[in-house]
Amino acid sequence: MKTKLSRKQMFFNKINLTKDDDVYIGIDAHKDSYNIGIWLNDAPAIDYVMPANNKKLIRDVEKIRPAIKNIVYEAGPTGYALARELQNQDLPVQVIAPAITPRPATKQTKTDRLDCRKLAQYAAKGLLRQVAIPTRQQEADRQLTRMRAHIVDKLKRIKIQIKSFLLQHGIEQPAGLKNWSLEAVNSLKRINLNEYLRFSLDLMIEQLEFLKNKLKEVESKLKELFEQKRHSKKIELMQTHPGVGPVVAGMFRTEIFNPKRFKDKAQIAKYIGLSPQITQSGQSMREGPIIKTGRAQLRSTLIQAAWIWVAKDPAAKRIYRRLLVNTAQPNKAIVAMARRLAVNLWKISCNNHAYIAPVY
Repeated sequence: MKTKLSRKQMFFNKINLTKDDDVYIGIDAHKDSYNIGIWLNDAPAIDYVMPANNKKLIRDVEKIRPAIKNIVYEAGPTGYALARELQNQDLPVQVIAPAITPRPATKQTKTDRLDCRKLAQYAAKGLLRQVAIPTRQQEADRQLTRMRAHIVDKLKRIKIQIKSFLLQHGIEQPAGLKNWSLEAVNSLKRINLNEYLRFSLDLMIEQLEFLKNKLKEVESKLKELFEQKRHSKKIELMQTHPGVGPVVAGMFRTEIFNPKRFKDKAQIAKYIGLSPQITQSGQSMREGPIIKTGRAQLRSTLIQAAWIWVAKDPAAKRIYRRLLVNTAQPNKAIVAMARRLAVNLWKISCNNHAYIAPVY
């Protein structure tokens, strides 16, 4: 009795492609499965589902290697492992920015099967924008700065929870709690409370102290990282810019791991998400809110650094005041300063020189 072949097996067994053919492969990647769509010579060829196994995928596409022009999948929780394995096999691959993948103007049926087909089709038509694929080392360095940001966010949340707890139960805040001094935290531990309230507050204080200790550990590790040769000079140069310390310089360095891939200041601003949305119709043009692409933590860190820059640098303060007159909104003015700061740090990273204050 003959074993019935699947559509996928029939396709790969019968197909015979050369370098004159054009194959584009779209992958909708998930934790447990890959949906594969193949676009052949400007027409859909086949789509199928397979387990999320990179080696098996490579074994399949090896059969049509001569014709493969590109393999694409969207950036997401599955990371860059698949892209790196494909690169190791000298297969063309791009990780696509999902935020700027073409979308239908009206709501339509959306399935993994349709998504992989569309990715392959859009790749064939050159409609996709790729993101840079970091090396394993670059990704590991970046993860450490992101870990610090995660812990800082958790610290902020637990501090808010403790203050909310005190307010809810009519408990006066100890002196110094505004700055979370050690004495203020110790005062929290001495407050006379009902058994269950005491238990709840103690748990929150334990979380606070745990996170503080972990933040110290991460910052110690970051100090080691940034003293290494591949980072030390760039970070030192970036800190010559007013308002920029080791945290801002380190985050910028690891998030913008290859600054020379950006062609101009507009590209770097757009990547970080500090570019305004521009709407033009006829003779009218309006600037809207910023396009919040990229890493939110980097964006907010640059905005905080911009406030320090404005406070420390008289020239920056003059620019900020001029922007404030034009916009009448402090938030818009400081975002514009953060954009200038990001561009300055990008130039310092590319040109390897200290910050040179402009002459006005």
